[in-house]
Amino acid sequence: MNIVLATRNRDKIKEITKILDGLMAKISSALDFSGLEEVEEDGVTLEENAIKKALVVSKFTQQLAIADDSGLEVDALEGQPGVYSARFAGEDATYDDNNRKLLELMEYVPPKNRTARFVCIVAIADKGKMKKIIKGTCEGIIAFEPKGKTGFGYDPLFIIPEYSKTFAELGPEIKNKISHRAKAFLETKKFLEESLIIQFD
Repeated sequence: MNIVLATRNRDKIKEITKILDGLMAKISSALDFSGLEEVEEDGVTLEENAIKKALVVSKFTQQLAIADDSGLEVDALEGQPGVYSARFAGEDATYDDNNRKLLELMEYVPPKNRTARFVCIVAIADKGKMKKIIKGTCEGIIAFEPKGKTGFGYDPLFIIPEYSKTFAELGPEIKNKISHRAKAFLETKKFLEESLIIQFD
């Protein structure tokens, strides 16, 4: 089986490939297909964006495509940044820009009200037809300042209560077992393994 990750984000590709390690399939990404245009993420929900990317990439490549859209939902900000997490501080925002804006908005929010969650929606499509939608979530707390050197995005600000550390402090070994993306892609891996068995049978 050939699987295409419908993303050009190298951080995501590295993280997802690690989670899917051991799957009896060749894994490539949108970076490996010339002529495949960037899919505009214009949906109003994470699910809409994930579905759109999976359908477009699977139709173009004529292979099984996996797309995800992830977002940070902060309770004190009524669910923001949500679907706009990657461009919270603007279209060309960097990770640091987004983190800085989040901290500014949360400056006077007390610890008990800094609850948040990461949400990951995975869409699986094959040759332009939807096959499965999977959701993963991870509850946490927004820190008052960035901590840690690993990860990307909002990882330096997202504290896991059980560890009292941010994703960026915990490192990829633990993150790839407990994160929203890990939960969604581990279930995706299970689904694909079952699909492979059915195909071989």
